[in-house]
Amino acid sequence: MTTVNKQDLAKQLSEETGLDSGQAKLAVEKAFEIIVRRVAAGDDVNVTGFGKFSRSERQARQGRNPATGETMQIAASKALKFSPAKAAKEAVNA
Repeated sequence: MTTVNKQDLAKQLSEETGLDSGQAKLAVEKAFEIIVRRVAAGDDVNVTGFGKFSRSERQARQGRNPATGETMQIAASKALKFSPAKAAKEAVNA
């Protein structure tokens, strides 16, 4: 198993589209930036054939400090959620 980072994605985008490496890197960075910005604003971002990015709300709750066993309050938070599209799931399972 290998890990692919933004630089790897930009390199492959450059090779497959003919964009120069600087343009490909900017395209990858801007795409991620736009997705995060739109989800942070409360929008869902649906990329047809790939999946949907959305925001999930986590309620405040009580937890336990594993080091001390002491009960503590965990604040409410928001998280980025990804739901893959059917086509993406099928491609991964092929």
